[in-house]
Amino acid sequence: MINILIVEDDPMVAELNRQYIEMVDDFCVRHILHTANEAISFLDSCEVDLVLLDLFMPGMNGLELLKQIREKGKGVDVLVVSAACDNDTIMKVLRLGAIDYIIKPFEFSRLKNALLNYKDLVQVMKAKNQVNQEDLDLYLLGREHTEDVPNLLPKGIDHNTLKRSWNKMQEKGASEFSTEELAGEVGISRVSMRKYLEFLRELGALELKLVYGIGRPVYQYHCSRNAKQVIGRYM
Repeated sequence: MINILIVEDDPMVAELNRQYIEMVDDFCVRHILHTANEAISFLDSCEVDLVLLDLFMPGMNGLELLKQIREKGKGVDVLVVSAACDNDTIMKVLRLGAIDYIIKPFEFSRLKNALLNYKDLVQVMKAKNQVNQEDLDLYLLGREHTEDVPNLLPKGIDHNTLKRSWNKMQEKGASEFSTEELAGEVGISRVSMRKYLEFLRELGALELKLVYGIGRPVYQYHCSRNAKQVIGRYM
């Protein structure tokens, strides 16, 4: 379970963020605080994995809190959610090591993608003592250059969701998987997952076969031999 501290001065926004976060599997809101000073005191005595941080707060602001977190050397990740959209603020936040920056107002899907990308990164870092460049390119929160990727994708196919789905398929190696199985692992509906699988099958990255067993036949997918070459331009 990934534990989160929400630091947000507006109680209604904080509660909405809590509801959003707890709609994503494996995430739990440990505490909600409304000032940066409270957050510093909390982090001095309690541990969380991730701080969901607003910037505009009375007294010490979120940027100053982020600086203090880094100066104290605290091993906690920070995801900034703020209405600030000026280049200077965003660059300062990123230089202080925030894992992502979401501009208010935002849609649930954007926060969900940020959380799931973070979970993927945490999992791969825990599973391996060392990572290679391919690992970083796959899991480092979508920060590789993908400016032109959305233009290659058909309507209804989200790049971040496609990447997460593909990462899960790669973890399976040569093993077969069903639509329902992969949908559960990625955290989207079976109907949505079928759309992504069919897109990859049409590209030639996946192959499909009908498996007969007890009960009704089940369609199973597996990666094709040239899957990585086919999908590369979309990652």
